[in-house]
Amino acid sequence: MSSFDAAPSAARSVDWGRYALVAIATVIAAMAANLVVYYVGSVVADYDPDFVVLATPGGTIIFTVVPAIVAVLVYAILLRTTRNPARTFTIIAAMVLILSWIPDLTYIPAVPGSSAGQTAVLMIMHAVAALVIVGMLTRFAGSREP
Repeated sequence: MSSFDAAPSAARSVDWGRYALVAIATVIAAMAANLVVYYVGSVVADYDPDFVVLATPGGTIIFTVVPAIVAVLVYAILLRTTRNPARTFTIIAAMVLILSWIPDLTYIPAVPGSSAGQTAVLMIMHAVAALVIVGMLTRFAGSREP
């Protein structure tokens, strides 16, 4: 037997009904948190209407909901396949957060209407979404030990 046990789910039972509720709540909470950042940021950063990335709250909703759903699916896979899904997910999420900032720092400054303030708002949105998603999934969507 190898030192890596790819199927530790036998040692853990997941309440998938509860997981589904936590998953939905996580997606909604991440979206709501980013909408708060969007509206606060609009006051602080004075969004330029030419900057399509922050032109409407709809973009914030879509670009939060889709990655949140992907995160929920990744965590579900980790619950079934890893010994420590919360730790593994936190590491993955930290790496994804850092990667998500690369376009904010390299591409976004060249987009028409962009400003340093708007770029900061985008980076804060990524961090807020990550904190909400990681926090909710690792705290509330856990497993039950037998």
